[in-house]
Amino acid sequence: MTKVIDTNKYIEFVRQTTSPASSDFAQLLARMTELEAASDVDVPRLLTAALGISAEAGEFTEVVKKIVLQGKPYNEESVFHMKRELGDICWYLSQAFMALDTNFEEVLQMNYEKLSARYPEGAFDVYRSENRVEGDL
Repeated sequence: MTKVIDTNKYIEFVRQTTSPASSDFAQLLARMTELEAASDVDVPRLLTAALGISAEAGEFTEVVKKIVLQGKPYNEESVFHMKRELGDICWYLSQAFMALDTNFEEVLQMNYEKLSARYPEGAFDVYRSENRVEGDL
């Protein structure tokens, strides 16, 4: 038999396991200020990038969901819509590149090296996909 969770207790559990910067505006400002001062993190740009990439990826996914699962036609209009959303993702990626003082080429090279190490034969492998070596994030 499935035990029903007490939702009030769960809410309290969530409250207790939330970081101060996630639950208190003053703590959030203090953490952002600490990051900017101590480690040269471009907090506004990094936050803009993270929130924007996630939001725009959701919009792209929404179009794909409607095509694959809900019968929306895959046509010139839907392709145009997906391309527009990918453009928005690129804009936010550029924000991330600026925040991290990198560029698209460096990130692509790093990804190529990571995947080449994971798949040395140059082809996808289910076992290696699910069983990563230490350090393969």
